[in-house]
Amino acid sequence: MSLNLAAVHADQVSLNSLVQNLVYASGTVGAIMVVVGLLMIDAGTTRHKNLLTSTVEKLMGFFIGFAVYFLIGFSLWAAQYYIIEDATLGDSIADWWMGGGMVNARAHEVSPDIFPGLNNFQIFVFFLACFAGIINVLLHFAVAERMKAAAYFILCIAATLVSSALSWATWGSVGPLTNPGFHDFFGVGFVYLFPAGMALVLVPRLGARPGMFAPHPKVPSYNAPSIGLAATGLMTIFAGLPMVILSCLFFFDPEALAVSVTMANTSVGIAFNNYGLSWAGGALSGLLIAYKTRNYAYTLLGPLAGYVAGASGFDVYLPWQMFLVSLGAPFVAWAVYEFTLKRGIDEHKLFPLFLGAGSYGLVMLGVFKAGTPRGGYLGIEEGAYAFQHGQIGIVMQVAGTLACIGAGAVTALVVGLILEKTIGLRISEEAQADGLDKLAWDVEHDGDSIVLTPGE
Repeated sequence: MSLNLAAVHADQVSLNSLVQNLVYASGTVGAIMVVVGLLMIDAGTTRHKNLLTSTVEKLMGFFIGFAVYFLIGFSLWAAQYYIIEDATLGDSIADWWMGGGMVNARAHEVSPDIFPGLNNFQIFVFFLACFAGIINVLLHFAVAERMKAAAYFILCIAATLVSSALSWATWGSVGPLTNPGFHDFFGVGFVYLFPAGMALVLVPRLGARPGMFAPHPKVPSYNAPSIGLAATGLMTIFAGLPMVILSCLFFFDPEALAVSVTMANTSVGIAFNNYGLSWAGGALSGLLIAYKTRNYAYTLLGPLAGYVAGASGFDVYLPWQMFLVSLGAPFVAWAVYEFTLKRGIDEHKLFPLFLGAGSYGLVMLGVFKAGTPRGGYLGIEEGAYAFQHGQIGIVMQVAGTLACIGAGAVTALVVGLILEKTIGLRISEEAQADGLDKLAWDVEHDGDSIVLTPGE
């Protein structure tokens, strides 16, 4: 199709709109950096005999989530903004499924009267699709080295569909939980608590890995191969997430006034500084715990715990409040970590970081920032969706937290039961001990290296 310059809608492709396009596009870069960081953490903490399999499964889980989100997921999240305009979920799906009218339209050919800022919304599909994939990567941390690949891939499809619907309810400003008052700036609920809820059901069914809690004839102990690589992955995530923060802000006239995705009053500088202090506070407490317990794991868990605890309120906390909340987060993660160790529960990431620090952070937000106006949508002055008609409160924070964990648990319970009765969930203990790279890829290891047979 040739370009008809006379038919170009200039408002859709103005310089100001391009600046916003670049802001949201940077969020996709940040999200991909998070994936890189997660893969590095996995490479630094996974047995060598399982690392190839673990990396491949995480990577494929990411792209399964990415593709399914493009297929239908975004249309579920976007429905909240259709409903406030008296449209329906069906209208949103018609526009925003992979073959939908708005997904496949060129912004300069669509009148702003029909859909203003179309490029931004199209970029947002890519951005949120990355996080649909990240949810699957996080889930894999809880089930890695124990779950059959086919079962995991099927769970990825289910997780993407359910988390997409959950994001409609819990991330934004006019969903059924966000509009009344549930506040979650960075998507802690549907990105972190949801896979942790799934892990609550799946981990007990899969059991512990050989050598994790007691010596196994073939695995005397489970040792992390490279904490240096894991620490590098940690800092890669730290570098990528500031760009994601920009994509969690909406920009309106005059000029580039920023409000959060929850429609709370905020600013770019405050959100960035809160982000940095969340890591710093968590790192300091994590360092203290690490030296006290002589367990290096808390040097990694600490900054992550501070970040996860603060992420739901980067937009509304004052920096000193953010620092205090993040200082407390590693102690919550520590309590959950020790609880799981004493009971032989083989899950040392999602439970302490997400169920522990994430839930703590959402509740603390309801304590520190109770009464903060948010919700609705800018430009709506009255009615159920009036701008900032709702307030942060402890009741809605607890309700939203439980809803996200519960959605994950129910998803895993239903899909997991079906998988157990059909293809099965768990890889045998003997195969786990021998190494999954040999089982899945016929790859042998010589120390830290992969041995390739002739012709490979």
